[in-house]
Amino acid sequence: MPGTVDAAAVTQFHDGELARPDWPGLHGAVEPSGAWAAIGANHRFNCLLWKEEDRARRVDVPAAAIATSKRLIDRYNQQRNDAVEAVDEALLAGLDGVEPGAEARLSSETPGAMIDRLSILSLKIHHMRLQTERGDAGQAHVQACSARLQRLITQRHDLAACLDALLRDAATGQAYFKVYRQFKMYNDPALNPYLYGQAGSAAQLGG
Repeated sequence: MPGTVDAAAVTQFHDGELARPDWPGLHGAVEPSGAWAAIGANHRFNCLLWKEEDRARRVDVPAAAIATSKRLIDRYNQQRNDAVEAVDEALLAGLDGVEPGAEARLSSETPGAMIDRLSILSLKIHHMRLQTERGDAGQAHVQACSARLQRLITQRHDLAACLDALLRDAATGQAYFKVYRQFKMYNDPALNPYLYGQAGSAAQLGG
């Protein structure tokens, strides 16, 4: 089970879960506690999003099937963002008592947002690697995907270093971050005019 949150542990967890044949299932390999519970939830919903985004691109199914996929995408995206906020909340709780110094920098990107991006990069790496192993694809396709795979690996390496730097600096008071709320208005019936407008119209018709 992962312990300390650092980039190596996070990327190892992401890759390990993607290697499981039953992933994304209802339960991951991590016991639900602290930041790791939220990291696991974030990764799971990113994986569910990935699958549903692929399904939503089909052209051989009825429009109702695509509408179902789009609604699932909205739901998983909301849960993914909720998990990002939960990661930041848990990490901030672990920094309780650490006072940022007078010269401490505010990081506009939080550790939770970086971990979310690492999760997505792990998905891209996983699926791009599968493309390099396709026996039914031509050599040009395999070579192009191999080059892309190397770029993705480099991007993840760079982002992982940035995450470790922020976590290290936050622990020593040289940097700090805040929990930023996403406020996905389209998912809120009280904020989406197409949703509260329908409710208002229904009330008027009923009256």
